[in-house]
Amino acid sequence: MANIDPFVALADPTRRRVFEAIAKHPYAVGELSNFLPVSRPAISQHLKVLSDAGLVICRPEGTRRIYSARPEGLAEIRAWLDKYWSELLESFSSEVDRGSVIKNDRPYR
Repeated sequence: MANIDPFVALADPTRRRVFEAIAKHPYAVGELSNFLPVSRPAISQHLKVLSDAGLVICRPEGTRRIYSARPEGLAEIRAWLDKYWSELLESFSSEVDRGSVIKNDRPYR
C-alpha cells in the first residue's frame, strides 16, 4: 500500500463518488461504470488511489475483483477528525467560561 493521504484521495469529486458507492455496497469495476459517468479504466485508477490511501480493499471473486470500503481506513479518518473536534469544543468551552463569546446579546466577532 502506497502512502497517500486519505483526505487527498477523497478530495477529487469523482473519486469521492466512487468511494461513496462502494461504502454502501461492494462492487466490481464494471458495475460501477454502469451508474457512474466514468470509463472503466478511469474507475480502476480511482480505485487504485483509494486503495493506496487505505480506504478500499479488493477481493478476488472468480475473474472479477470486488471493491469495498476498508473499515480501518474510515476509523483512522474519524479518529483524526474527532481529535480536532474535541480540541475545538474544549477551546469553545473555555471561551464561554471566560464570557468572551457573547457580549451585549451579540455574537462575538
